[in-house]
Amino acid sequence: VITVPVVATSAPKQVNSNMLIVGGDVISDGGGSVTERGVVYNTTPNPTITADKITTGSGIGTFTCELINLQANTTYYIRAYAINSQGVAYGEEMSCTTLKVGEGMENNHVYVDLGLSVKWATCNIGASTPEGYGYYFAWGETQPKSTYNWSTYKWCYGSYDTQTKYCTSSSFGTVHNKTVLEPADDAATVNWGGSWRMPTKAEQDELRNNCTWTWTTQNGVNGYKVTSKINGNSIFLPAAGYRYVSSLNDAGSLGYYWSISLYTDNPNFAYSLFFGSSDVVWYIIDRYYGFSVRPVCQ
Repeated sequence: VITVPVVATSAPKQVNSNMLIVGGDVISDGGGSVTERGVVYNTTPNPTITADKITTGSGIGTFTCELINLQANTTYYIRAYAINSQGVAYGEEMSCTTLKVGEGMENNHVYVDLGLSVKWATCNIGASTPEGYGYYFAWGETQPKSTYNWSTYKWCYGSYDTQTKYCTSSSFGTVHNKTVLEPADDAATVNWGGSWRMPTKAEQDELRNNCTWTWTTQNGVNGYKVTSKINGNSIFLPAAGYRYVSSLNDAGSLGYYWSISLYTDNPNFAYSLFFGSSDVVWYIIDRYYGFSVRPVCQ
């Protein structure tokens, strides 16, 4: 007895504003040869082979294909399908929204091309939306924690003058003369992988100087819409505040974002991006504070 095939739809993967990678798996041919397989897709639910269709061959097994020339920031409904002599079988329906114009993917995280030397992530580490505060990190640490001060800081023995790494003066500990974070100590690299890393001070300055900064409220969260003067694309940086000892401070009014760069004149400090509703500047402060991290990639 021949039945229709058994087919499963793979989860779509975002690539850019007009492309998705999709696919499926023909698990069983139902006792008859699978003469055609592929995916169907549409902007309305339950697409069938009368909608847009990509054919990827025949037979059982897994397959992938690219959906191209799609509309940006649009939700598509996708089903894998397979055909044998008994008819058409569809896998479960999946949906996926294409990225906005100027957005792309790096190791499963979204970036925006602002026309600068690096591409900027759309979210803080630990957040799933642009407005999310995410995690807070001491400089050179890769995991959040409950208490932020010198006694809990990874790269010293409990006080500012006992530093064990990223130290440029013997007055503050053991001199190593490392002035930027190594990948193993970079919260962006460790948590997101791929080519993600924390920005340098120069890259944060580039963001400050080549974008228009507009204080706004986005989905109920205060922060800056940062719009490129080069191509008009933008990101949102929430005013996530900072963590000191066990408290969250100034959330909703101030933002502090670590760079990868040490302040070499005094290795107690590292560079960060600081903003309030009326100014955006670079800032140096003790490395033990818990600040946000907004990654960049090439």
